[in-house]
Parts: sequence; C-alpha cells; structure tokens
Amino acid sequence: MKGIVFNLLEEAVIQQFGEETWERLLDASKLDGVYTSIGSYPDEHLLRLVEAASAALNLPPNAVVRWFGVSALPLLARKYPTFFEKHQSTRPFLLTLNGIIHPEVRKLYPGADVPDFEFDISSPDVLVMVYRSKRRLCAFAEGLIEGAAVQFGETATIGHPQCLHRGDSACRLEIRFFGRPPQP
Repeated sequence: MKGIVFNLLEEAVIQQFGEETWERLLDASKLDGVYTSIGSYPDEHLLRLVEAASAALNLPPNAVVRWFGVSALPLLARKYPTFFEKHQSTRPFLLTLNGIIHPEVRKLYPGADVPDFEFDISSPDVLVMVYRSKRRLCAFAEGLIEGAAVQFGETATIGHPQCLHRGDSACRLEIRFFGRPPQP
C-alpha cells in the first residue's frame, strides 16, 4: 500500500483526535509511523492501525475504515483540486475513477494498486458501482463516496447487497444522491 494512504490516515486522526491519539495508535500497533507518500508498505500496517483504532474507539473495524474514507476525501480534495473542479455533483465525479483519477494516481504514485470499478448508469436515480480489489476495503470506498457527496453539497445513501466479505466475487454498491438535481 502506498504511503499516501498512511499520510492521509495520520492527518485525519490528528485533525479529529489529536497527535497524542496518533502516537497511541502507532504504539498499540507496534509501528514507527514513518511513511513517505511514494513509498510502499505492507497492507498489514493499515490493518494493524485499524485494529488499534477499533479497540481504542470501541468500534468495528469496518466503521473505522469507513470513517477514514469520509475523513480522507476533503484532504484529497485539498491536495488534488483538479480532480474535483470540473464537476458539479458526485455522480459524474465518481464516473471518472477508472478513466482519469486512477491513471493519474498511478502516475503520481508508481506501483499503486487501485481498485477497479464497473458502473451501471442505466438509472438516473441509482448509480451502481461494482468494486473489486484484493484488499477488500469496500468500507473505505463507501466512506470516500460519502465524503465526495459532502464535498459536492449532497448526501449519499449506499446499499451494499453483494460484498466480498460475504463471499461474493465483488461488492455491488447501489448509490442514491440527494441535495442536487440528478446528472446524466
């Protein structure tokens, strides 16, 4: 996993809970916390930090990962405003993941292993995203979607009828947006 993910987690934790909390999470997970944005680190490091946060906050790990996604999105919007500036709402922004955002991520962070999405845009009311990733961080994807909706002045409800964690071959996210007119 690329160090930028750990940098975002550190920034989100410090912003919301303070630097002491970040240090406690590092101690509990037995990690040094030295992550460069372009460096690559074992996925297990993130899992250990999530487990430490889960224990500290008495929350399920998926709730921690989802919180991280919601909290990371505004940080990403500040770091990479060009990904967001062209869009008026969440739906068209999300549709750029495979074709624009993830290719740029791979350029910025060589070796980045990003998830793959398939989209079903046949309904103007529901955007269906099929998520595939060996990391199975669908809760992070949900959090990023919710965070993107907030970024665009919307709210999102996300159905998750199929999930990698329940033995399905992919996660199916059924997303409805509220707060702005639907986009084509």
